[in-house]
Amino acid sequence: MPSKLIVFRSDYVFAMGGNLDSELGTPAETLIAAVSALSQEGLLIRAVSRFYVTPCFPAGAGPDYVNAALRVAGLDDPAAVLAILHGIEARFGRVRETRWAGRTLDLDLIAAGDRVLPDAETQAAWRCLPPEEQARHAPDRLILPHPRLQDRGFVLVPMRDVAPDWVHPLLGQSVREMCDALPAAEIAAIRPM
Repeated sequence: MPSKLIVFRSDYVFAMGGNLDSELGTPAETLIAAVSALSQEGLLIRAVSRFYVTPCFPAGAGPDYVNAALRVAGLDDPAAVLAILHGIEARFGRVRETRWAGRTLDLDLIAAGDRVLPDAETQAAWRCLPPEEQARHAPDRLILPHPRLQDRGFVLVPMRDVAPDWVHPLLGQSVREMCDALPAAEIAAIRPM
């Protein structure tokens, strides 16, 4: 009897968003199509948040975004999962010309269970980078958890729908706690569609 190949799977949290129309339509229509594309790539969609309208970040840089979060199971290789995300972004018309520019689709790998990549020191360095440096520099490798998730309501509010009890492995705070720590005005500006 032939042996079966066992593929180990890991749980991930993705953030997704867009503020420009794609060939598929509005940002919300693009996000719906992206969920389908992720599934077609062999990722198991465990949960999808509500879609939220969120103010453009940075403020004044373009139209408001539609944001969501997903809890997904996939290959036990975060770099391979990130490559899948980048491939889907490209298929949906994502162009990376300027940091934090408007986009048709943004798929971010936010967390892979309790993994810290590449190591705690590097993650902390990127997490503590001043905002003006964040705007100028992008990491040249995968950093997990995403170094700015704790600062961004447009990530945390949708993530609270799908993984409220996920705990940041370095900060020791759950998604709920990180969300509750954000300014009330920032949370109030994030509206369900």
